Amino acid sequence: MQLSKKLFFILSMTAALSAHADTFTVSSSDIAHGEFMSKTHEFNGFGCTGDDLSPQLSWSNAPEGTKSFAITAYDPDAPTGSGWWHWQVVNIPSSATTLKTGAGSAKKNAMPKGTVQVENDYGVAGFGGACPPEGHGAHRYFFTVHALSVEKLELPEGASGALAGYMINANTIESSTIQALYKR
Repeated sequence: MQLSKKLFFILSMTAALSAHADTFTVSSSDIAHGEFMSKTHEFNGFGCTGDDLSPQLSWSNAPEGTKSFAITAYDPDAPTGSGWWHWQVVNIPSSATTLKTGAGSAKKNAMPKGTVQVENDYGVAGFGGACPPEGHGAHRYFFTVHALSVEKLELPEGASGALAGYMINANTIESSTIQALYKR
């Protein structure tokens, strides 16, 4: 009886580990889950003086049926009543698995072909770095990669962050998030 319990445990753990190995994940060489971001990812404007560079992001093990990806960066702690959209990117080809540091710049064309950056809450179609009010404490920044069931999200010109978020969530098969922190 004892041997069969051990065998069952070993088989259960093996199954759990192999299921975990295929989990859709996002990683970054620039930011880490639960850790503070550097000034490199701080906005340059509104009293902030950072480099305003989007972090490097890589993702792996996209679920079956993935036809494109979307990326969102959102601060739910912004004192707006609705949070703050720092970055929304749609129509990233399913062949893409990484974005370099600074790829979200609105001034450079560093995104994969066909990718669309939605206007953020700073009013720029690209990445806008962290810029919480001074003394407001640590804010959480959710960098999420979404595996989408469609090749292309059809968004109207000037789509709001809420509309883009709705369309992204309505077509997400699976997502993975890194929650970074920042304070001034």
